[in-house]
Amino acid sequence: MNEPGRPTSHSRVTLSRIMTAVDVNLYGTVHGGVLMKFVDDVAGAAAARHSGGTAVTAAIDEIVFVEPVRVGDLVHAYAQVNWTGSSSMEVGVKVVAERWDVVSPEPLTVATAYLVFVAVDVAGHPRSVPPVLPEDVEDERRFREALIRREHRLSRRAAIQRARAETRAEARGEAHAEEEKPE
Repeated sequence: MNEPGRPTSHSRVTLSRIMTAVDVNLYGTVHGGVLMKFVDDVAGAAAARHSGGTAVTAAIDEIVFVEPVRVGDLVHAYAQVNWTGSSSMEVGVKVVAERWDVVSPEPLTVATAYLVFVAVDVAGHPRSVPPVLPEDVEDERRFREALIRREHRLSRRAAIQRARAETRAEARGEAHAEEEKPE
């Protein structure tokens, strides 16, 4: 089924929240896990919007915490679909904070992330997604970089599978060699 493409802007989602005392870690800043969930929530909304239905997190390709987030900060997470495959999508996320006690013309970037989602049907099986259509030079850059991240993901997975197969083969060979040793 050939679905018409959707522009990048179709998937853009923003979530915002004020960080509170329940979000802090032992150091008094917002726990990284709280931000990770926030990132996953906004990325999931972007993937669902683009795919037109349920999309599940398949991988978190990268998450970088740039600055600590503090209690009282107004945090905004921006997400968009950067690339699409047949059923998978890469979603880029940028998280910024407005400090509650500092007047600043620009919010502070506190985290960035790239996640992979798979669109699924009601039975949980992968379903096709419409292609994403980059709208400007920045969207084109994100699309190209998403392809690089995908190549690295697939290459890393293949290398790990080869290494595991070699380890299993070596273990079987060593076990057989020990059985064949005369006493």
